[in-house]
Amino acid sequence: MYKDIFKALREAALVKNNLNTRKMNHEEVPIPQKPYPEDAQLIALPEPDYLEDKEVSFLELMELRSTVREYSERPLTMKELSFLLWCTQGVKMVLPAGATKRTVPSAGARNAFETYLYIDKVEGLEKGLYRFLAFEHALLPVDLGDGVKERLQKGFNKINMYDASAVTFMWAAVLDRMDYAFGGRSLQYLYLDAGHVCQNLYLACYTQEIGCCAIGHFNDEELNRELGLDGEEEFMVYAAHVGKIR
Repeated sequence: MYKDIFKALREAALVKNNLNTRKMNHEEVPIPQKPYPEDAQLIALPEPDYLEDKEVSFLELMELRSTVREYSERPLTMKELSFLLWCTQGVKMVLPAGATKRTVPSAGARNAFETYLYIDKVEGLEKGLYRFLAFEHALLPVDLGDGVKERLQKGFNKINMYDASAVTFMWAAVLDRMDYAFGGRSLQYLYLDAGHVCQNLYLACYTQEIGCCAIGHFNDEELNRELGLDGEEEFMVYAAHVGKIR
């Protein structure tokens, strides 16, 4: 069964089957960021230009980058969170046709992700679910009500790590943005791009003495539901827990 699914996906992704994309046909361009209410109360993050630049040896970074699964009770600062978000989805330049140059590579510069955050321990922020607005470099509160932590918890298997982390990053794909340029190859590009994003998170965390653990094993249906995603046009692809090292 799984081999049949794999073969079907591979066939759909063949270049010869994707030479007639919406981009090539000059169809309507997808917007590069999900909209939000005009009256939304955004939370501005410290500007990346004002963040402290730490000198790090590249070889040291490569050799010592590691997965950290245990975290202290110390909170992250707003500057640290801002830094991690900038390093994983920071917008450097807006390009034509809904493309953007960011701090991570992306197929066709499509950058087809929305970053959701469950924030538990960050100085100056209420606990709750947020969405990162990369163009504004700001946070959009999504759900700050009681019980959001417990509802999201159902989507993760390693509950102790989820509970102990300061922030849980959740990357959701917006298929339309990638499909516009690549058609049937979109799915494989989405998952490749997710790897780029999370690797940047690992490297950025190391420079700030923050621990990071990528999460690929999660309950898709639970997280899609809690994030308000339909599971088809928008869906979870990757997650990561971060927190101060013990």
